[in-house]
Amino acid sequence: MHNERAQLSSATTTLEELLDRVSSTAEAVLAAGDESLASDLFEVERSLRTAHRRLVSATRRAG
Repeated sequence: MHNERAQLSSATTTLEELLDRVSSTAEAVLAAGDESLASDLFEVERSLRTAHRRLVSATRRAG
């Protein structure tokens, strides 16, 4: 079970980094005036945050 927890923890970290990149890109795109693309990116961000919460929960259960 330790290996699974380590794998999930690593995936969680990767997902956090991806969230940061998508979020900052969405903010930059919005500031540049492309509201349509920003809206899409913010929707992706919300989906990633949901996935992150579920992954954190699964990681806790694995440990």
